Amino acid sequence: MCKALGQCRSTQRHRPRTRDDEDDLTAAIVALARKFGRYGYRKITDLLQMAGWEVNTKRVQRIWRSEGLNVQAKQPKRGTDYAPPAAREPALALS
Repeated sequence: MCKALGQCRSTQRHRPRTRDDEDDLTAAIVALARKFGRYGYRKITDLLQMAGWEVNTKRVQRIWRSEGLNVQAKQPKRGTDYAPPAAREPALALS
């Protein structure tokens, strides 16, 4: 085919096809990422599959990256004023 057209084979590229439900899926992923901020793309994939979407992890990850989504950082634990009972009571002087 390429010889008949006089073109190199390296100039012929596969055109990626977009799916019909790509926009709906993207909206669903963004909505779930906002609702569950600490969930990553794998957990979001599980939620989508439970909801009836036929998606795999690679597809969700590709959309996740293209939308610039990130998992929210964990809040640092607040320190408590816990001290063992011996440290709270004043030392008794034995005389």
